[in-house]
Parts: sequence; C-alpha cells; structure tokens
Amino acid sequence: MQQRWVATAPGGPEVLALEEYDVPPPGPGEVTIEVCAAGVNPADLKHIGRGAPADFPKAIGYEVAGVITALGPDTGFVVGQEVIAYRVTGGWATSLTVPVADVFEKPAALSDEAAANFLLVGSTASEMLHVTGVAAGETILVHAASGAVGVSLLQQAALLGARVIGTASEGNFDTVRRYGGVPVAYGDGLEQRVRDAAPDGVAAALDCIGTDEAVDVSLALVSDRNRIVTIAAGHRAEPDGIQHIAGAKPASKAYRDRIRGDLIALAAEGKLEVPVARTYPLADALEAVEAVLGQHPGGKLALIP
Repeated sequence: MQQRWVATAPGGPEVLALEEYDVPPPGPGEVTIEVCAAGVNPADLKHIGRGAPADFPKAIGYEVAGVITALGPDTGFVVGQEVIAYRVTGGWATSLTVPVADVFEKPAALSDEAAANFLLVGSTASEMLHVTGVAAGETILVHAASGAVGVSLLQQAALLGARVIGTASEGNFDTVRRYGGVPVAYGDGLEQRVRDAAPDGVAAALDCIGTDEAVDVSLALVSDRNRIVTIAAGHRAEPDGIQHIAGAKPASKAYRDRIRGDLIALAAEGKLEVPVARTYPLADALEAVEAVLGQHPGGKLALIP
C-alpha cells in the first residue's frame, strides 16, 4: 500500500487527509513513479476549494520529481530513470501512475526538490511573457518579483534580453537583484518610484500579486492594455481591459503544456533555477500548507515521502 493526500470534500486545509491506496499498474502510454519530492503550490489548494461534493475525494498535487518503477507499453522511458511529471493529479503521494505525455527526463542541474517545483511556476511565467510580447531591449514591470513566479519571470526575461523593474518588500530586494531585476518597494508612491527607475517608461506590466495597487499602477504606466497581464486579479481583467491567464483556461493549458520541454532544456543548461526554502515530510503536508498560505515562504516548498 502507498500513501497520498486527498481532499475529502470542498473546502480548505481542514478537508485534507492522508490515506493509504493501491497504485494502479501502468497501462499503455503510462508509467509509475516513485516520488522523491512533490511540489507545493497555491494552485493545489485552489483545486480543492471548488467542485460538487460528488467529485470528491480529490487527490492533491500537480507536480513531482521521482524515479520510474514500472512501465506500460509505448513509453520511451526505462525503469530507474529520474523524471519530472507535470501536470498530474495526486502528486502528494509516495507513488503514482501518470500519462507519459506529462513526464520528462529530470535535468541533473535540478535537485529533486527544485525539479518538483519547476514547471508550474516556469510555464506560468513563460506564458505571461508570451502574451504580453516581451522582447529584447524592453523594460517591463513585474509585481511581486521575489515570489516564485516572479523569480522565474526575472530569469526568463533576462534570457529574452529584457530589463525588469520588480516590486518587492525591502527585505526581499536582494532576491530581485540576484536574478537581475531592479527592486522597488511597493506601497504609497509606487508609481513614481517605478517612473524614477524607468525614466523611458515600461513596455509591459506583469502582475503576480493581484492587489488593486498593482493593477492601478500598471494601468497608469502602460498605455497598451493588451500588454498588462495578471494571474491573481481576474476580477479586474474584464472591467479594465487587461489580460488574465490561468492554468485552467484552454489557451493557457495548451501553451503551458507546449512549453514544458523548452523550459526543461533551459534548466538542463543551467539557465533556470528554482529557489527552495524548506522541505517537509509527506506526513507533515499541513505544515507546508500553512507556510504557503502565509504568502512569504522565501522560496518553494517540497514534500518528501
């Protein structure tokens, strides 16, 4: 018997339970993965907060790093191979069986903990740059630049040749600088601080925090509203004419699935990394949930079976 976390009903952390279960054997185009690390993301918790009671229990966790232990026909992998899997269902587990289409060879440059947290934030950041058309030589504004998606944006924007002004608390300025950004403190006077840091203006604004301040400052600084995107203020998108992307939207899912291999290739070359703040035993997943809901864990979190 293996173990996994499930949500027993719609709700918050209080509905999560650790259960024993039988891992199904892999069928055609499937592999079974022994989990070495599972990523912890706010999206995991959004997954359990909605749905009809009949849809539960729901297995939790979208991404893992691990080792293949069994193969179905037509997979292209081998037993013992180290892999990343995203987007999957039920990653907060000791083992799981998943479609091979969602499995990729793990870059040696990434630890298990980093690999298990790589593709969700990486593909989100990539899509934000894609939909706003960020190009070499441009200066862009990233809200919450020291957060997980923000750090990936800093790295990917640098690879494109763009300059980033990144909002953060002063305690996180070093993180923004480490990845090539110019930090500015959020709060009263943010618009003027950005103007001072980018006297020639900003071409696009990418919002990872969802506050009214972030959206309002973006609107004040970027004339083309198609070049403003949010992942956290969906309620502002339609009335303000800005873009809102989310992994559940068909266009977002298609793009993020398509870009996974390219992102892994960049990680294999040492061009993308994931800061990991802490790890937790799988049994202590609720502690990890508490930390990620605290908004400032200082890096990604991973569960270790």
